[in-house]
Amino acid sequence: MRLLQKLLLLLLLAFPAALLLKGPVVSAQDATDEEEAVDEDGADDVMAEDEDDEAEVEDDDNTELTEEKEEEEEEALVGEMKASPNADTTILFVKGEDFPANNIVKFLLGFTNKGSEMFVVESLDASFRYPQDFQFYIQNFTALQLGTEVPPQRQASFEYSFIPAEPMGGRPFGLVINLNYRDSSGNVFQDAVFNQTVTITEREDGLDGETIFLYVFLAGLGLLLVVGLHQLLESRKRRRPAAKVEMGTSSHNDVDMSWIPQETLNQINKASPRQSPRKRTQKRSAGSDE
Repeated sequence: MRLLQKLLLLLLLAFPAALLLKGPVVSAQDATDEEEAVDEDGADDVMAEDEDDEAEVEDDDNTELTEEKEEEEEEALVGEMKASPNADTTILFVKGEDFPANNIVKFLLGFTNKGSEMFVVESLDASFRYPQDFQFYIQNFTALQLGTEVPPQRQASFEYSFIPAEPMGGRPFGLVINLNYRDSSGNVFQDAVFNQTVTITEREDGLDGETIFLYVFLAGLGLLLVVGLHQLLESRKRRRPAAKVEMGTSSHNDVDMSWIPQETLNQINKASPRQSPRKRTQKRSAGSDE
């Protein structure tokens, strides 16, 4: 009995001790798990921040590249359209700013040399461009080669003409007119004398090919109708029977002429070169009586 009581006493003492020892261990494990979770979250945050920094760096690089490209394009465009500050150009359309399709458009261009160096005007060209993007050509006209020298403080004028294509009528296009020249030092310049959007008008006066063809077709159709009616009338005339005309009798044998006075008969016989059979019979009977 004493042994059993001692065992129970040991168990009672050992169980609370075991509980006390187990509690801190569990809490330590929980703390370790929480620290690991915190460390993982911190690592994820650090990676996310690194990725954001890399994305921002890439965006900045792309933005800088795009800006550099735009600046280069603008510089190239400015270089292409560069004009000399010592030269002035003016343009005058002969018939006003009216651009009829399939008709001649003529303009005069004036060039003034305000500097102290000589300019050589090399060529003049014109072209129609896509109105939303002037880099796309719709119709390019032949460049006029000039090679004209313009001394300092002098002026020169040039004439140029072109014909807009007929299918372009009724639509807007960008018209670009460029004057190419250089100075005595060899510097090349290009002046966009005219660079605007214009509307090509449809030609109203005159006869086009479609109208002429329509008139010829109507004339041929009218002639065909006239010939058809004529043939129809002719065929009806041929089918209609000939009308009988009463010609009377050509012989007086069956005619009773007793009611006609003798004087009238004598006049008839005198007027006629031939005598009727009845007259000849009467003469024969009169001769036999004698």
